[in-house]
This record gives sequence, structure tokens and C-alpha cells, in this order.
Amino acid sequence: MRTMLTALLVLAACPAFAQDKEKLSANDISVRTALAFNVAEAAVQKLLPAGFAINSPVAGPAKGSNLNVVLIDYLMVQDPEGKPLPPRTTVALTVPGKNASGEAVAVVVGGFIPQAGVPGPYFVFGSAKSKVDRRSLTDAEGKSIIDETWEIRGDDGSTLELDLQFARGVPERGKVQSKIHSAAKPDFYRIYRFEQAADVVRSTATGIERVSRLSFKASGPKLAPLFDGSQQLISITSIPFYSRSIYLPAI
Repeated sequence: MRTMLTALLVLAACPAFAQDKEKLSANDISVRTALAFNVAEAAVQKLLPAGFAINSPVAGPAKGSNLNVVLIDYLMVQDPEGKPLPPRTTVALTVPGKNASGEAVAVVVGGFIPQAGVPGPYFVFGSAKSKVDRRSLTDAEGKSIIDETWEIRGDDGSTLELDLQFARGVPERGKVQSKIHSAAKPDFYRIYRFEQAADVVRSTATGIERVSRLSFKASGPKLAPLFDGSQQLISITSIPFYSRSIYLPAI
């Protein structure tokens, strides 16, 4: 089912968990753009904790990818009591992986977040200043063209830039549950239950192509080893709606 495979591009889907052993951590709503790459396997494996291995998708729009760059523009964040929390523009680097027991999980291996949020919920985020510009134009025939630019400037000298234009398709709506681990503390994980509308605008694996302009640049100490010029962009997914509840295992 393509909806589930689209979700796998961003996060690894997992079986149901016993809700009586969880506690709500936060709720949020965001707009996301996810890029799935195939980069040098040795560079990716180096980011994973001991006992974890790369587990690339074998089908779907992100087939063959081993690294996701997820650009997150939060619209709203709430604590478990419904009180607002600061929405922080975030870049998350995730790897589709599996642990020593063979369970498929996503692993957050790095990323960028404003200084006030460092080191982030997975203890791997560096501080950065971010700018996002997103525009939508719908013509008289109903065709929508989306323009996005993202500029990330890490305090360590890392930079990430995306300039993207594409024609909006019909997003696929889906509900997914995922278990996400931290590369810094592999025993730590959060459980996501989310609903999203996902629009795959490019996929080399399935032949989808609605991108009319694309420029992606990444450099600096955290990004250069991954984006050394040999990387392949496998897919781009626009997620104009992503509503999530985050749970932590109850102690």
C-alpha cells in the first residue's frame, strides 16, 4: 500500500504498543518536506549505535535510500496539558534501521534546532538559525505550484540549503504509528502516532516527477561526510499536514 510506504520514507512503521505502558509527552502539527538519499553506506553506518544496522526500503518511492533529511516547520506544539510550547524549525537526519533483534526502527542520528532547544529530544541536535519561505500559487485551472526555500546555518559552520518548486499532486492521507530511537542513547525511544497527508513529488524508484526546480546544498563538519558529491537523491515528499501525538514509555 503506497500510503504506508510513503510513511516509511520519513519514519519506520512499527507494530502496536500497549498504551497503558505509555505517557503522553506532546502534541504537534507541522508542515514537512522529506528528502530520501542514498549516500555512502560506511558514512551512514558510522552514525548508528552498536547493534544497529541500515535497513533500506526494498519497495516504494524511497526504495534503496539509507538517509532521510526531514525539514520540519512547526505550526503548533503543546505539552500533555495542552499548554503551548515554542515551535522550533527543525532539521532531522534519520536512518531506516533495525536493531540487534531485527526490529525495524528509525534512528535519529543528527540534525539542527534553535539554540534554546539543544540537544533536542534525541540528544543529537546541534544549534542553528533557520529561515523558511513557502509560497503557493493556484491558477484558474486549479493547478497549484509550490515554492520552498530553506536556509539552515549551524553554529558549527554547517550549512544546508534547499530551493524547491513543484506541482502539487493529490496527497495521500494515512495514519501511522512509529517507534523512533536515538543514536546517542539507543535504548531511548519515543512513540509517534500521527496522521499525515503525503505528496511524493519525485521518486527515481517509481518514476514520479513533478519537480520543476531543485537545488540542494549541504556542507560543514556534520554534513560534508554524508554529502560528498556521491549521494543520490531518491525521493522528495511534501507533507502539507502532519499531526502527531508523542508518547514515552512509562517507567
